[in-house]
Amino acid sequence: MKRLYVIVFLVIAAAGALGLAIAQHSGYVLIAYKTFRYESSLWATLLLVALIWLVLWGIKALVELVAVSSGVVNPWSNRNRSRRVQVAIEHGQLDLAEGRWASAQRHLQRAAEAERQPLLYYLGAARAANELGRYEESDSLLERALERQPQAELAIALSHAQLQTDRGDTDGAMATLVAMHERHPHSVQVLRQLQRLHQQRGDWSSVIRLLPELRKDKVLPANELAELERRAWGENLTLAARQEEGGAVGLQSLNRAWQQLTSAQRQEPQLVLAYAEQLRQLGAEVEAEEVLRAALKRQYDSHLARLYGLLRGSDPARQLQTAEGWLKQHPNDPSLLLTLGRLCLQTSLWGKARDYLESSLRLQRNPEACAELARLLAQLGDTDRSNQLFQEGLGLLDERLLASPLPVPVRA
Repeated sequence: MKRLYVIVFLVIAAAGALGLAIAQHSGYVLIAYKTFRYESSLWATLLLVALIWLVLWGIKALVELVAVSSGVVNPWSNRNRSRRVQVAIEHGQLDLAEGRWASAQRHLQRAAEAERQPLLYYLGAARAANELGRYEESDSLLERALERQPQAELAIALSHAQLQTDRGDTDGAMATLVAMHERHPHSVQVLRQLQRLHQQRGDWSSVIRLLPELRKDKVLPANELAELERRAWGENLTLAARQEEGGAVGLQSLNRAWQQLTSAQRQEPQLVLAYAEQLRQLGAEVEAEEVLRAALKRQYDSHLARLYGLLRGSDPARQLQTAEGWLKQHPNDPSLLLTLGRLCLQTSLWGKARDYLESSLRLQRNPEACAELARLLAQLGDTDRSNQLFQEGLGLLDERLLASPLPVPVRA
């Protein structure tokens, strides 16, 4: 209220001052140009100028009002067209995120055709069409995106490869990625998708050939790359052993693959384990026992010690003596105790075998140790305890199966 009083007071004061000024002197204005002549008092001239300004401002406001009104009423106006495109973008993105593929494709395709930078909308529409099984439409949308934004070739090709992978067309995806790799050899995303696709196809030799580029361009963190390298070489050993129908040919192929590894790699416990396991499956247990003995002498590893008990070397007594030597430094390793129990079974040392297997089970309830001890007790006549251990071993296996993730179905 105080502010209102102040404003009213100022208006009255201004009006009084203006009236006083008019009363003191009316002023005089003369405008003459050729035959035109305007003559009036100063205050009348100022009033005329104010009226002209008000008329012009009113005309401008009326024109703007008519323009806005026509934009609201006219469905083809720029305003309404922009509004429809914005609505299509919002609905399309929401539908895509929530899996309403048909609606997402319709809205995003409409937005893409209207926008000046349509790449993201075309990619979203192509993904929605791909999810609906409309593969030709999906590819057409990507081609249209390439026509509109040819500079985005790599991004479009990467999306195309992913969609081809999703639909099960791994051959097509591979062709797309190989082409992009030739054009963009140092693209991190191309290398990453190539690596994943090779893994998905089980082409571990190609993963191995790709490893130097993955390392050079720092596609993966160092620890992930090291793990991938170990797995790739291990899987390659398995494939080398199985590509021939076993026997001497399969053994030769496995040994060639093993010799391809560097000296440092041949000392990796994970790779030694893969090599020895394939030797065992090919029937070369004596050679596998020698490989494991040498590896465990260099560096003890529980997984290698467990596999050592599944092998029958050229001298079982010496094999048992070697394993008992490791027990001095690793007395609480349940895998080593299981191995010692198995080696004692091979040499018919029933009492020692029972002690080792019981010790292994005290440290860790393992289905393998349960089964080995159950077989021994059945042979020794203790059928009740044997049956209990068999039941326990089956229960432990069930727990492992329930804890394992279900395989992901591959879409055709």
